[in-house]
Amino acid sequence: MTQKIRIHLADDHQVLIDGLTNLLQTVDNFEVVGNSLDGTTVYDDVSNNNADILVLDISMPKKDGIDVLKDFSEKKFPCKVIILSSYDDLKIVKEVMKLGAKGYLTKKCAGENIIEAIDAIYQGQEYFCDAIRDKIFNSFMHNNPKLNKNDYVKNPILSTREIEIIKLIALEYSGKQISEELFISMHTVETHRKNIMKKLNITTTIGLVKYALKNDLINP
Repeated sequence: MTQKIRIHLADDHQVLIDGLTNLLQTVDNFEVVGNSLDGTTVYDDVSNNNADILVLDISMPKKDGIDVLKDFSEKKFPCKVIILSSYDDLKIVKEVMKLGAKGYLTKKCAGENIIEAIDAIYQGQEYFCDAIRDKIFNSFMHNNPKLNKNDYVKNPILSTREIEIIKLIALEYSGKQISEELFISMHTVETHRKNIMKKLNITTTIGLVKYALKNDLINP
């Protein structure tokens, strides 16, 4: 029997919690094990029900989502956190990712993306809804004038995220800088780097730079 993914929901709107609960219960390997309407109870609630995934609103009463994340970070609690928020400000995205959140969804896209996000994060990936990814990418392009906005590559097996990482590697960004630029963990950066090299049969950073130039991903 497949082990169920245990999910805890934290939001100050009962209607949203009820809606997400009904949606998530349609997935065979998901189990909603609890919910919190107040930020002050979230850590204890999740500790008690041992949830694998916490879906957390930023705007919680009495104690906001940022402070809740700090609790989990300071106590090194293993639950993985997805932020669900009305805000799409990249400063907030960057702050919560630094505090250990693994994903960020706006409430507008929650119904469309929450199932995919939970699956991805449970498997050790990071996840952003399209609206947040677009903001990150636009910021990334704006801050790097040497990048070519043409994302065409001859190799169709590369994902959009892998193309973004090739571009930054070609611009001599370190793993830490890539992590900060794209709001992903160092572990995720290194995983992508290894996957890219394997897919392209490239063994060196110089090879990746040549690939980026050949496919017009950066301007010489």
